[in-house]
Amino acid sequence: MHHLPPAPQPEAAAAAQPAPLSDPTALRLVGDIGGTHARFALVRGPQGRPAAQHTLSTGAYPDLASAVAAYLQAVGARPVEAAIAIACAIEGDELRMTNNRWQFSVEATRRRLGLQRLLMLNDWEAMAYAVPAFQPPDLLHLGGGAPVAGAPCALLGPGTGLGVSSLVRSRGGEWVAIAGEGGHVSVAPGNEREADILRVLWTEHAHVSAERLVSGMGLENLYRAIARLDGVAPQPLAAAEVCARALARADAQCEEALLSFCSLLGNVAGNLALTLGARGGVYFGGGILGRIGADYLLERSPLRRSFEAKGRFAPYLQRVPTYLIRAEQPALLGAAIALGVQPGEAGPDKD
Repeated sequence: MHHLPPAPQPEAAAAAQPAPLSDPTALRLVGDIGGTHARFALVRGPQGRPAAQHTLSTGAYPDLASAVAAYLQAVGARPVEAAIAIACAIEGDELRMTNNRWQFSVEATRRRLGLQRLLMLNDWEAMAYAVPAFQPPDLLHLGGGAPVAGAPCALLGPGTGLGVSSLVRSRGGEWVAIAGEGGHVSVAPGNEREADILRVLWTEHAHVSAERLVSGMGLENLYRAIARLDGVAPQPLAAAEVCARALARADAQCEEALLSFCSLLGNVAGNLALTLGARGGVYFGGGILGRIGADYLLERSPLRRSFEAKGRFAPYLQRVPTYLIRAEQPALLGAAIALGVQPGEAGPDKD
């Protein structure tokens, strides 16, 4: 299985580089900030990979600068530049997180930390930058053919919400990550049962987005709607409980909720693949898929079948490869690449 071979062009393609390295030998900080945890690491040299990784609780610190300062004090480091992946939209200097209380100025944070440069990235934008540097153990092939060299790639990650991004090559040959709000697109049912589920949820939400169905809250919404359709009183189950009961085959409504979750994820991913022409592959990540497990996704889940179910374009999608991202902390690697570090392109069949 061949993955992301270099596209033919006059000069070798560089890794994604929003800005060149100011000093190739300098020490750099990378981070990945979610609603609950802040993960940090250090990168040294033009081809280094994240090292000295630590995870902190975001609730223990009032803002990003305080968390970074605590990490740097613990590891005894003074980086000159930093790239931070964060679970929010990057719009202007003032950033406000959706799932925790952090709100801060990027420029004030840079000055407070004494950094020459502070690059803020959407978390799934950083994930996209990491794709060309994945090593063979970092990916599980979920179906489809071989990726097309230089073709666009799509990424989806159901967790607290639904992260969506893409990776495309510029005319100059560099990989460029594109962040968006694809988790909030409308959902089309793939069968009568899904249409019934949507009818239930339309009584609760004026707009049932992909995130309302394919995320932690999505699992809870699916379970509750299915219970109502079956005439069963829904229990107050969190997403992790719905998932656990489904995997144990201990609750019929939970089982159907998880199957529907995977089917709808495949449906949304197929739409994204067609929209982008993502013949370079579709990459799934996020905490929920890790909890579900590879065996379920490969053997019991309708994800791949739903991904391909696009009528006349089913043969097109049958050739598009899908992968489960198994790399640890891929957003940290993507943040390093966004700074200009070039750890090298890899793939499932490269050494």
